Amino acid sequence: MTGPLVDAGWLAGHRSSLRLADVRSTGSSVLNRAAFEAGHIEGAIFFDMEGDLAGPGGGRHPLPDAAVFAELLGRRGIGSGDTVVVYDDAAGSAAARLWWMLRSLGNDDVALLDGGLQAWVAAGNETTREEVELPPAVFETQGWTGLVDGDELAGLLGEVTLLDARNADRYRGHNEHLDPVAGHIPTAISLPMADNLGPGGRFRSAAELATTFADFAADDVVAYCGSGVTACHTLLAMEVAGITGARLYPGSWSDWITDPDRPRATGPDPGTP
Repeated sequence: MTGPLVDAGWLAGHRSSLRLADVRSTGSSVLNRAAFEAGHIEGAIFFDMEGDLAGPGGGRHPLPDAAVFAELLGRRGIGSGDTVVVYDDAAGSAAARLWWMLRSLGNDDVALLDGGLQAWVAAGNETTREEVELPPAVFETQGWTGLVDGDELAGLLGEVTLLDARNADRYRGHNEHLDPVAGHIPTAISLPMADNLGPGGRFRSAAELATTFADFAADDVVAYCGSGVTACHTLLAMEVAGITGARLYPGSWSDWITDPDRPRATGPDPGTP
């Protein structure tokens, strides 16, 4: 693979030589499993956002223990040297989390199917309800990389460029429907995940995204969202634009607000540390 995205045509021609991962995120493990069973790309391995891609800890979707997740990957048939394509049915907003997790654990040969399951079907490809069972593999890792936690970030405010991937209304502190406190982390710039996308739920071109992220290309960037999921979409979009090295705050806003001593801001302006 030559970049963080592949299209349906490329996937159709290379499917037999890679591992394919299907990520579902409805807020319910039961519904996630049901959606996968209703139809997925042949050969895809199911990953549940709630049960597989999150673990115990601060925030709504904290990262699982790295060793535990690596063992899960191996059980599902994904090894540390495998080529992996991830996809979802939500414009990449869920699958980007697995893309980031695999990259963070040391597998750089991973890409996201641009346009997801809908693009696969629109290209004339079929889906299946049959589930594949792959032989076990070994996923070797030294642990999570490329992230910051809440305490570390609190000491970096004003020194890093902080990007908030939530919708602008939630950033401003309006219409907060997921977390008990509204607002954003002071100094954060509102850059909604939806701005990464063009028609059909596909990513905008590399040139367009390079323009979006041009002001941050040389910065120390940390991305966050509500629970560390859609922020991964921003990190992927930055890589499409040719910008690497940005980090993730996995706990994101849902973790930040668990400490009442951490500052908060509301309104359209980033605010001060």
